[in-house]
Amino acid sequence: MPNPQTDTAPSPRSAIVIGAGPSGLMAAEILADRGVRVDLYDSMPSPGRKFLLAGKGGLNLTHSEPLGSFLPRYGARAGRFQSLLSEFGPSDLRAWAKTLGIETFVGSSGRVFPEEMKAAPLLRSWLRRLRAKGIRLLVRHRWLGWDEQERLRFASPAGETAAKADAVVLALGGVSWPNLGSDGRWVKILEQHGIGVSPVKPANCGFDLDWSERFAKVFAGHRLGTIELEFEGRTVRGEITLTETGMEGGCVYTLSAALRDAIEANGIAMATLDLLPDWTEAKVLDMLQRPRGSKSLSTFLKKVLGLEPVTIALLRELLPPESLNNPLLLAAEIKALPLPLMRTRPVEEAISTAGGIRFEDLDDHLMLKALPGVFVAGEMLDWEAPTGGYLLTGCFATGRRAGLGAAGWANK
Repeated sequence: MPNPQTDTAPSPRSAIVIGAGPSGLMAAEILADRGVRVDLYDSMPSPGRKFLLAGKGGLNLTHSEPLGSFLPRYGARAGRFQSLLSEFGPSDLRAWAKTLGIETFVGSSGRVFPEEMKAAPLLRSWLRRLRAKGIRLLVRHRWLGWDEQERLRFASPAGETAAKADAVVLALGGVSWPNLGSDGRWVKILEQHGIGVSPVKPANCGFDLDWSERFAKVFAGHRLGTIELEFEGRTVRGEITLTETGMEGGCVYTLSAALRDAIEANGIAMATLDLLPDWTEAKVLDMLQRPRGSKSLSTFLKKVLGLEPVTIALLRELLPPESLNNPLLLAAEIKALPLPLMRTRPVEEAISTAGGIRFEDLDDHLMLKALPGVFVAGEMLDWEAPTGGYLLTGCFATGRRAGLGAAGWANK
């Protein structure tokens, strides 16, 4: 019989996860499932702030396309994500959501959504489960780095505190949406410890076209529906939203990496817009060559082509008078309207970021080679993916891998 006065159970191994977005929450759950005691820190008053806002209009959890089409969405890091997604890919993510009581469905575009569409029910169910696993959540704790005793420093409402654990997972996000916690303060901290950080850039972002004052005032916020955006041989179909300075939206986000890189290299990115993707240029020309009579150009274009006022205004904004008044030129421009994209919007406005900790500074478990026992997940890493479920799937997959690595380290 064990003697309660002399026999004691071994103390559980411990881990600290910093950042309570999808990557950090997934890492925390993986750790707890493997018997590790977890303290989860976040700088915000409540967890998952960016996750909730991203899912406010409909949480696009993942995408249903096969991995052969899914992987290229990760660009230069597709090779890295082949391993990550083979362990936890789109179907695994849907199965995991089901364990939280969240059923999912595939939309007409192939995107996967929760049946309730929102992020809040999933997050509430997830947090209940994490608390039941014994995970302790400490909010309003901003990470400051390490002290001389290699303890993690935090600024809290009660003042500065310090903590230490057997393993650490950093999941602090990128630099976009700093008001929701992703402020990039970690960059300088890690660089001071010799960690290589690629320059952080906006991804899934809008672009400036420098509209005229009148056009911006009247048409900012208007949408161009069912168009095709083309750049460097790649075409994306969908919608675009005009802004005071340029445009944003799903089509733009999908091509944002290539557009951003072209602007960096050349000072401008010349994309084209097909305003009538279901029409041939010959059909457009045929309609434009019909008698116009006394109709104004706007009335004529609306009658024969069905163009909306915002589309007609866009043609007037971007084309010279000689193109507008020449059916042959106008038909060609409607099918391939030149878009001179001048600048990305500031990184603080971007949905996500590119750049971050280089994979070369990590081992296969996403542990920092220069800081044994410290693992990294999510947008802190040097990768990017478009919206449409790819970005979020990557965050879950890297959180899982980091959690597994941290659990193995803590329990060794």
